[in-house]
Amino acid sequence: MSTTRHLVNRQRRLATVAAERSAAPAPVREPAAEDRQEAPRQKKEHKKAEEAEPHSGRPPRLRIRLPAVLCAATVLLGAFAAWAFTSAGTLNDDPSRQNTALTDISRTSEVKGQITEAVGAVFSYNYASPAKADTAVKKFLTGRAVQQHEDMLAEVRAQAPKQKLVLTTTVTESGVELLNGDRARLIIFADQSNTRTGKAEETTYAAAMFAVDAVRRGGTWRISAIDTFTR
Repeated sequence: MSTTRHLVNRQRRLATVAAERSAAPAPVREPAAEDRQEAPRQKKEHKKAEEAEPHSGRPPRLRIRLPAVLCAATVLLGAFAAWAFTSAGTLNDDPSRQNTALTDISRTSEVKGQITEAVGAVFSYNYASPAKADTAVKKFLTGRAVQQHEDMLAEVRAQAPKQKLVLTTTVTESGVELLNGDRARLIIFADQSNTRTGKAEETTYAAAMFAVDAVRRGGTWRISAIDTFTR
């Protein structure tokens, strides 16, 4: 009996020791000397790789497209610079940039005064003195304006003797649109009255607006073209 009890107690002790060993944590192994030297080197290499590719987490296509975008921007900026240079040259060469209508007060006043007189003379007609109208045409018109004026007043000349017509044109306002040396362009506002002086006298009134080109020859401004804005 004692021997049997002794064997049972011994088996229980062995089982308890085995259970305690299985429950205890595994011992921590100290890194070897080679492992301790390798770890800092690996950290340094990893850090260098991160510095070389700080955006390695982004998709590769973004890094590939960036030079293309910069190239496109460079081309656009270059094109804009070329366009701006060309436009600046064009503006400097544009005759309208040489317009002195607002700066040459004396010449502007001169052309306005003489063309105002010219318009009043050539666009007025009296059936009783047609020679006066012919003199005004020779004095104030030149170039294309001569034929234009003849076409515009052809009907007046034809009807004037029969109806005893008197056409009077008075400039109410004028403005110099362009003044470049001995050439100018003016906008004319005028009132016209057309009177029949026969048995039944009758007068009609009308307002007119048109433009004239003028040239200065021998110190006198003459109308070289008439624009009625009808084309």
